[in-house]
Amino acid sequence: MLVDQLGRPLRDLRISVTDRCNLRCTYCMPASVFGPDYAFVPRSDLLTFEEIERLARLFVSLGVRKLRLTGGEPTLRRDLSDLVARLARLEGVQDLAMTTNGLLLPRLAPDLKAAGLRRVTVSLDSLDPQVFGQMNGLGIHPQQVLDGIEAALQAGLGVKINTVVQRGVNDQGLRELWLALRAQAPVRFIEFMDVGNHNGWNMDSVVPSSEVLARLGADSETPVFDSLVPDYRGEVAARHRDAQGHEVGLISSVTAPFCGDCSRARISAVGALYTCLFASSGTDLRAPLRGGASDAELLTLLSGVWGRRTDRYSEERGEQTRQTKVEMSYIGG
Repeated sequence: MLVDQLGRPLRDLRISVTDRCNLRCTYCMPASVFGPDYAFVPRSDLLTFEEIERLARLFVSLGVRKLRLTGGEPTLRRDLSDLVARLARLEGVQDLAMTTNGLLLPRLAPDLKAAGLRRVTVSLDSLDPQVFGQMNGLGIHPQQVLDGIEAALQAGLGVKINTVVQRGVNDQGLRELWLALRAQAPVRFIEFMDVGNHNGWNMDSVVPSSEVLARLGADSETPVFDSLVPDYRGEVAARHRDAQGHEVGLISSVTAPFCGDCSRARISAVGALYTCLFASSGTDLRAPLRGGASDAELLTLLSGVWGRRTDRYSEERGEQTRQTKVEMSYIGG
């Protein structure tokens, strides 16, 4: 089994298929930076579907069992269902999922499901139109995301909902969101993280997961939550269930880092391999791919990168971050 310097196995691969997005969320791609004149990656620089399939196959041979498509916003990549079909056919893949803002799911969900996609994680940070419009940077109404969630459910896809929590921004509406959506899908509340270099992160903006859970259960009509045993090593969300069986997840990467069990590698849309969400640099895979490298040579490269891995940024984080980091829009969440 391939493990890194801290004994962590390689099990999950996140594949960004585009650096573009149709939202400008303030904690990821703020419009002040990613404006109309921002130079996105030329299409010729993106990994082709054939290149992504080849890399995924090699990663699976090294122990990866879960694949997740990310962006940017992955549904903006043309003919995405063709890539899903390629990846779904790989022997050894136990789960194939996608992270999305949900806006294009009403049109795409049936084809993605038919191609072999199993699950989607949909981002929705508030049900308040004004709050959500400000957070997504473009005034998009939450109903458009809710329509995407419904389309995914109707297509037979598994659904989880992710909410990034920021104090003084959307934290007052967490219980409302939980009560409205808990019967549809598990909701996961994520502590505001210092991803990228432009979201103005500071500890004062972080709402600890313990406080989130307390808010969800603040009213006597809300049942007490029971903690659930993790389904597998490296599960990032601490899961809880109310008396009616509704599940809530808490992702506490700031107040309770889980670096010790991290089994994720990430490939950017241009083929750079990153071994941490907060990495400063990656390893170029596109050049050897297009330079004629054999599978054996690529496997040696991939094994070496993971074998040397020592990343544990969240465990080492200070109150103010100092290092330059890759943008989340390049490698997904």
